Amino acid sequence: MQRKHLFIIAAVTATAALLVGCATGPSPADLDQQALAMIKAGFREQGIAKLDRIQQDLGQSACSSADQPSEELAKRVETEALTTIRWPAGGQYIGDWREGEKLAQNGRGMTWTDATTDPQNNGAQCYNCHQLSKAEISFGTIGPSLYNYGKNRGIKDIADPVTAPIVQYTWGKLWNSKAYAACSNMPRFGHMKLLTEQQIRDVMALLLDPKSPVNQ
Repeated sequence: MQRKHLFIIAAVTATAALLVGCATGPSPADLDQQALAMIKAGFREQGIAKLDRIQQDLGQSACSSADQPSEELAKRVETEALTTIRWPAGGQYIGDWREGEKLAQNGRGMTWTDATTDPQNNGAQCYNCHQLSKAEISFGTIGPSLYNYGKNRGIKDIADPVTAPIVQYTWGKLWNSKAYAACSNMPRFGHMKLLTEQQIRDVMALLLDPKSPVNQ
């Protein structure tokens, strides 16, 4: 639950108090507690969806207020997120772009109707926010187009050491996007256990392999 929603509920509560002629209203902290109680009362655990989903971590709370976080707080969020990135075993960053394409076009996972939280059953849902290939006719625009992602960055051979910085950045962005932008809306696929390490390798291949439709 985003903090700005708490502010909306708090503002409504405060306005109501004034209308009934209260001389002094509750403090902001009291209003936050009232709003949180209302939110908790309005949700219930069902299936794999537990109430811990409404608990915010540092990155979520910092970026869901009415104002953008201060430069100092944003840097703190990014620094903390960077420490959570788990780099691939054996330095193996790239998988199979064909499997990555399946994941990118799969919107399933982490709903209360799913039987398990096992990320093997999840998709990456990339199409919700990004264009991936020239052939696509329907895609989200919340994020930038990823068409020619690797090609535009000069990747001709995925094994070329020169490509290492962009390969490492892309892995980190997929693992925990807040490491590079504190208020990123991108799912934190590795950090939140939404995808396995191998699944992330496959999405990496989709984005970076010259043979991938993304780079045609």
